[in-house]
Amino acid sequence: MLDSHQHFWKTDRGDYGWLTPSLGTIYRDFLPDDLRREMQKAGMTRTIVVQAAETEAETDFLLDLARETDFIAGVVGWLDLDSDDFETRLARYRDNPFFVGIRPMLQGLDDDAFILRPRVLQSLKAIAAADLPFDILTFSRHLPHVIRALEQTPGLRAVIDHISKPEIAAGKFEPWASHMRDIAAFPNVSCKISGMVTEAGAKWELEDFRRYTDHVASVFGADRLMFGSDWPVCLLAASYGEVANLARTLLSAHFAPAELERIFEQNAADFYGV
Repeated sequence: MLDSHQHFWKTDRGDYGWLTPSLGTIYRDFLPDDLRREMQKAGMTRTIVVQAAETEAETDFLLDLARETDFIAGVVGWLDLDSDDFETRLARYRDNPFFVGIRPMLQGLDDDAFILRPRVLQSLKAIAAADLPFDILTFSRHLPHVIRALEQTPGLRAVIDHISKPEIAAGKFEPWASHMRDIAAFPNVSCKISGMVTEAGAKWELEDFRRYTDHVASVFGADRLMFGSDWPVCLLAASYGEVANLARTLLSAHFAPAELERIFEQNAADFYGV
């Protein structure tokens, strides 16, 4: 099985602005040897490692890890989408076989409509032309802007990370559900079943997630969903194995074994070209 979304970091690298001591158990280094046993217990064989800092140094750090680590299938890195030399930077990284996608951290930016800036839209068109996957990290409030950006970048292959972080702890369903239905209308957009436990909190129960996973299962279907652990961020609310079992349980209500195989491996392998 292929985990489509996990992270590594070394705190002394100094570019993780969001990673502070207030986060407790995850405020330490997390590297491949920390994950290997957890993957084996959960039946995972490969991963896609995703950037957690908004620097090219982070992208380089992850690419170095990928060269040294047998289970890393690819890296979703960071490049400055609002830069005049984006296409030059993109061409440089495209030469690395482990560089399989790009993700800006839209959820943390001051400008909720960042994705609609003219230079950013031009960069998205360059990503689409290169047929490179694009990860979309958002809260529900960003989705109307994402929809407008997708309308202006036909051909962009994208995936919504963490089902766009609905307010699960508060039980809020709309307007997230309507926005996700609109997003799913774009045939080149997929959705990661990931990041849910941290939106529900440490005292979550399985039923807290059901209507959210029911909805994305309905609008995206078996061919455009992929499992991601969001480890080690998930450790704030659940273990690696608990996250994998949660996804299996919820999705088994909708999909047959062959479809689950696509969700837990083949869809991500095809999307990222690994």
